[in-house]
Amino acid sequence: MLDHMGNFGWSMGFGWFFMLLFWGFIILGIAALVKWLWRLNGNGAKPTTALDLLQKRYARGEIDCEEYERIKRDFQS
Repeated sequence: MLDHMGNFGWSMGFGWFFMLLFWGFIILGIAALVKWLWRLNGNGAKPTTALDLLQKRYARGEIDCEEYERIKRDFQS
C-alpha cells in the first residue's frame, strides 16, 4: 500500500503531468518574454501612418490620382 518513502503509489503517477505542466509554463513564459522584447526593440510591425493609409486607398482604387495628390499635399504642408 505504501512505497518505501511512505507515499501512496498512485500519487507518483501524477508526477509526469505536473512536470509537463511546469515545463509548459516555462516555455510559454520564455515565448512571451521574447515577443515583448521583440516589440520593445521596434522589430515588430511598424505603426500605420496617414500617408500609408492614403497609399492603400489609392492602390485599391478608392480615390483617383488627382484626389491622392491633393490629400498628399495637405499632409505635407
